[in-house]
Amino acid sequence: MKTTICIPDSLFRDAEREAARDRISRSRFYSVAVASYLKSLRARNVKKALDAVYASEDSAPDPVLARMQSEALGREEW
Repeated sequence: MKTTICIPDSLFRDAEREAARDRISRSRFYSVAVASYLKSLRARNVKKALDAVYASEDSAPDPVLARMQSEALGREEW
């Protein structure tokens, strides 16, 4: 698909320079950039959802498990 976008000249020059340095087309460069941004948005949405769950749930470790972990680490040589 072809599209037209407007971006600041300095950003365009930086993108052109990086695309040339990486030896990829302008289209590929922008496709990778948009895909990366969308991935970060999805990750942010997952984090928001998890934050909402843990805001109402106790996330403290089970006391018995915490004690067992502490005892196991106490015996470990570093």
